[in-house]
Amino acid sequence: MIDTLLSSIGHVFTLTHLLFMMIGIFVGLLVGIIPGLGGIAGMALLLPFLYGLDPGYALGMLMGMVAVIPTGDTFASVLMGIPGSSASQATVLDGFPLAKKGQAARALTSAFLSSLCGGVIGAIILTGFILVARPLVLAFSSAELFVLTLLGLTMVAVLSGKNLFKGTAACGLGLLVGAIGAAPATGEYRMNLDIDYLYDGVPLIVLGLGIFALPEIVELLLGRGSIAKNGNTDLGKGWSAGIKDVVKNKWLVARCAGIGSLIGTIPGLAGSVVDWITYGFAVKTAKDPSQFGKGDIRGVIAPESANNACACGAMVPTLLFGVPGSGTAAVFLGGLLLLGLEPGVSMITTNLDMTYTIIWSLALANILGAGLCLMLARPVAQLTRVPFAILAPAITVLILFAAYQASRSLGDWAALGMIGMIGVLFKSAGWSRPAFLIGFVLAPGAENYFYQSMQFHGAEAFLRPGVLIILGLILLAFFLPVIRKAIMRRRQTHEVVETAPSPEEDVLESRGFGGVDFLLLLMMGAAALWALYDVKDLMPLGKAFPTLAAFITLLSVIAVVFNGWRRGMIRVKQPALKAVGVVLGFFVLIGVSALLGFVSTAVLFCLGFQLTIAHKSPLFAGLFALGVAVFLLGMQAAMNLHYPTGLLDDVVLPMIPFL
Repeated sequence: MIDTLLSSIGHVFTLTHLLFMMIGIFVGLLVGIIPGLGGIAGMALLLPFLYGLDPGYALGMLMGMVAVIPTGDTFASVLMGIPGSSASQATVLDGFPLAKKGQAARALTSAFLSSLCGGVIGAIILTGFILVARPLVLAFSSAELFVLTLLGLTMVAVLSGKNLFKGTAACGLGLLVGAIGAAPATGEYRMNLDIDYLYDGVPLIVLGLGIFALPEIVELLLGRGSIAKNGNTDLGKGWSAGIKDVVKNKWLVARCAGIGSLIGTIPGLAGSVVDWITYGFAVKTAKDPSQFGKGDIRGVIAPESANNACACGAMVPTLLFGVPGSGTAAVFLGGLLLLGLEPGVSMITTNLDMTYTIIWSLALANILGAGLCLMLARPVAQLTRVPFAILAPAITVLILFAAYQASRSLGDWAALGMIGMIGVLFKSAGWSRPAFLIGFVLAPGAENYFYQSMQFHGAEAFLRPGVLIILGLILLAFFLPVIRKAIMRRRQTHEVVETAPSPEEDVLESRGFGGVDFLLLLMMGAAALWALYDVKDLMPLGKAFPTLAAFITLLSVIAVVFNGWRRGMIRVKQPALKAVGVVLGFFVLIGVSALLGFVSTAVLFCLGFQLTIAHKSPLFAGLFALGVAVFLLGMQAAMNLHYPTGLLDDVVLPMIPFL
């Protein structure tokens, strides 16, 4: 075994292998930077080039991409407030506020160094774990997987601020949206309003962009500034500051990487779940969590350490069982089959050398990819200084482009606008957008695992030792912050007194109530009641989960109102009219795109925006619009995309050569 390990390491460091790995790293970096593409699109892009390649070299190219995409997507998350992929949504919470403070370079370098460390730690864990993982993975039944999803839902308490019931209401709404479509147990369709697009549910990428990215664009448009508000901050200092942050939080990096590796081994719980679990872990274990969500560097380090480690962990079920641990791993599995490698016991017997080639290619690609991103951090961070006149139209087009890749349907844009409206209202009223997203992400898995648990084990499923251990961890997650707060209060440390929010801020956050709050409560209550009515005639297993989600939402709404009445609500202003108006304008842009075609509308929108709103020169406006056209048409040619066409696209695009 030692000889096999050493020979695999020697193969990884051959010049040809390194060359193919660098190709994968560069493609992965490009795919990661562009929001919405993610690992699935990138891996699909590389698969046609695997035919005829030596398996070792092809695996180097694939591993280069797998390792770098969770690193490269940090650029969009930090600089634009757009989740680069579903696995970088938690990074937005603190990364984007840091960019607004002029500390983008610090956030990026911390993220990349954390990713490097997490990837290497994940590869080291995977090296030893690959031989002992089989019995452990097989020991997880659907009951354990169900309570693991409940562990993810405990993050709602962490991310809800001073008003837990608002957080649970947002989570309940997310669970309802996640339950739209076919019931896994019975195949019955629920809550789709007889709209064809909703028969398959709302895509995650559309919901992520709508709830996070669109509200940030609205804020940028209304503020008419750059992302970084503090113009005097020297971005050049971010390099050393980011490195110091990671060294200072080295144990957080190690623990989150371990968590990421473990969760990655469980099919269906990787990707967009691991970053929320580790983010919540960072909040719960922090001595002073008051700055999380406002620009705390630990909120960047924790999820970024876990993401790359999770990519390593996802290789365990993929290689041992042929069960992909994530969407990217699913495409990677197809690549293995193309190369003539059969997942299973053979990967740890006859093909053990290939298995270790995969592992150490992952480790080396993490180092090279993170190093490349670190080199680019300073110049790319200067994007936060770009004025709104350039950023706003460019990011708007980018969001439309990314959202359309979800199912390549006009319904993607309509859903994006609707979820974006919810996101704007949540942001205006200070409701927890991550809580909504967590509910949505965990809904399908929770329902599947619950159904399977009841089918295979009945009520005894929840008396299994593994289930009881995880339930104990959930209880610990709830009570640990209370215990820590009591200890802190008893010690009355000077540090906590200095960093604690003022009593006035605490009261307003917990008891403040405005017009947007009323609108959201009314909307959520109506949605819950309608859901109960919609599923009333379904079979018991088909309506069980949406009924539970509806009751969670409804009871939380009642609890918010009762709690506010009992404690005394304080009337606060929540201006949202202008923001809602911008989102309505976004719907107009969608309608024009459907009528004229996406490419033509994007070019005309950017040209008109620069001339009339930004008051730029015709030359600048023309070059800007040309750049947008080149990007869209280049992506169409490279990835064989098909944008929505219309009256103008049908006339203009056939006249362009090479299309």
